[in-house]
Amino acid sequence: MLRPKLPTMPHPTGTAPTAVIQPTTITPGVQSPSAPAALDPSSPRPAAQLTPGTVLALVGGGTAVVLVVGAVLVSMLLAVAVTAASVAVCAVVLRSLISQHRR
Repeated sequence: MLRPKLPTMPHPTGTAPTAVIQPTTITPGVQSPSAPAALDPSSPRPAAQLTPGTVLALVGGGTAVVLVVGAVLVSMLLAVAVTAASVAVCAVVLRSLISQHRR
């Protein structure tokens, strides 16, 4: 009742067609004497231009990331501190209970 039903693999109905591979000859290409023109690496224009808007967006995005990461780290530190305090209180209560039980 609880056994899974596995699907059965279908049986092939016929033979697969065979592929015929024809041999080809390799002819060497003609070498061109001139190389393609390369871009001038000393262009006066920088690769990425920073406008005041993009600088403002980068600064705003970086500030947001720093604030979010800081909030996460502070909340994790607070969680660890609360856990440590509760474990310390539990230890003190257990110690007092054990010491009263011995008397």
